[in-house]
Amino acid sequence: MSFTLFADTRLALARDALAGLSVGDALGSQFFVPGCQPTDLATGRLPPPPWAWTDDTEMACSVVAALAGTGRIDPDALALAFAERCEPHRGYGSGAVGILRLIRTGTPWPVAAASAFAGQGSCGNGAAMRVGPLGAYFADSSTRAAAQARASAEVTHAHPEGVAGAVAVAVAASLAARGRLDGHRPEPERLLAGVAAALDPTSEVYRGIRRATGLLGRRPEAAVAALGNGSRVTAQDTVAFTCWVAAGHLDDYPAAVRVCVEAGGDVDTTTAIVGAIVAAHTGVGTPAGVPTEWVDAREPLPDWLP
Repeated sequence: MSFTLFADTRLALARDALAGLSVGDALGSQFFVPGCQPTDLATGRLPPPPWAWTDDTEMACSVVAALAGTGRIDPDALALAFAERCEPHRGYGSGAVGILRLIRTGTPWPVAAASAFAGQGSCGNGAAMRVGPLGAYFADSSTRAAAQARASAEVTHAHPEGVAGAVAVAVAASLAARGRLDGHRPEPERLLAGVAAALDPTSEVYRGIRRATGLLGRRPEAAVAALGNGSRVTAQDTVAFTCWVAAGHLDDYPAAVRVCVEAGGDVDTTTAIVGAIVAAHTGVGTPAGVPTEWVDAREPLPDWLP
């Protein structure tokens, strides 16, 4: 099906994905608090509100603000926005804080990003965690979603795996939103095949996506054992698992989030990534989408978000 997306429709899709990301992030982060048990979600018990969001949401809001302003990613402007809006208490890693401090004090972002990890650049999951709404914005072109995701990632992640993680998530969200507009749910195998096609076959993220395809229909424990759950906070051990969850639960936002919470690991990030992809397909307030009571429990998004 061929169609034209106008700016307001693109932004509506991105905002739904941002809602899914921010609610997943805020809810997932509650399970690092003593007293909250992963099994609570299965019985319908939710943590007491408000649910505070983390750096995942703060950076995703800057991505959406950039798209709302110009319809594309300007790496120079995005790097500065990340640096100026960074609130370290939101859970930023020390590496990210260091990069953003360099940018804020005048270091060009290519130099700052390349300085991480003794010049190797970061292969962390930070670029992947914030990019889902961008993928939804480019629902009409997974190729453009991949290119813009790469531009959004490189300002902080100079390592190829960190960039590949962002491309994979953006393409997954693009295909999920495209399925929503087409009126059908992409088959899990087809969704993962589309993600893999956008990646360099030599990357570990690509190999993880291929392993994830062979695990469709298996129990989450098997997927975690083979793919990881973000415990190492790298794109390599986060992105394949989140794409596996999203592909298998694309029509059930609460179930997708529950799988991530019960899997453990970097829960706020896995729920943010999965939440963005799934909400790009389901929307907010629909029977399968982001529950409105969960949105109400989430801390309000920043005032500067247009």
